[in-house]
Amino acid sequence: MMRAILVGLGLMALLGCGVDGEPVRPSVNTTVSAGSGGVHTRVGTGVRVGGVNLGVGLGL
Repeated sequence: MMRAILVGLGLMALLGCGVDGEPVRPSVNTTVSAGSGGVHTRVGTGVRVGGVNLGVGLGL
């Protein structure tokens, strides 16, 4: 699982620096919610290239 996350982040970094063409701007979002079950956080990052959207998220 950790290997897949690292590969995904590596691919997004490669796309973001413009090695394969025009640079692509990545997006990052965070969510914090509180409820009767406690406090939950979620962090996600993604990149959109043409019609393809690649994203990685982590919920704690």
